[in-house]
Amino acid sequence: MSVGEGTTNDLGTIRARDYPTIRQFTVFLENRVGQLLDVVRRFEGSKVRIVAISIHDSTECSFVRFLLSHPEQGREILERAGLALIETDLIGVELPGGRQPLLQVCTALLQAEVNIVQAYPLFMHPHDRPAVALMVDNIEMGLDTLAAKKFNLITERDLSDADEMA
Repeated sequence: MSVGEGTTNDLGTIRARDYPTIRQFTVFLENRVGQLLDVVRRFEGSKVRIVAISIHDSTECSFVRFLLSHPEQGREILERAGLALIETDLIGVELPGGRQPLLQVCTALLQAEVNIVQAYPLFMHPHDRPAVALMVDNIEMGLDTLAAKKFNLITERDLSDADEMA
């Protein structure tokens, strides 16, 4: 059956700038001086800004994880450079007010039995609040849990809009 013949099209599943996750790009680099600089310079002259970075180093290579203000254009730049990359969805969440905001996020996810695999801070604060990017073992449950607990989630639109306002 083709689309339109008695089927419905759930537009909520189509990725847009306000999709509730943010994309992480993992790039594999040789462990040599200047490799990171070479990748970072590729964004020069474009509207793409690095909004978060994490580096995992090993003896022979490094795994560099980027969150970018404009992920579509960022992916094109990385692909044109011939870099091996992996794209993953993460949860972006604003840290709430209070003395231990990360404790509140971790507690909410623990109660839902969602494990945090990776976490790192965002350089930009889309709504003038500190924020983190989280890779979790069950992204749908993580998103649902944080939304139900009234945490403010960060979308790709938030990252690109914050970049344009800066």
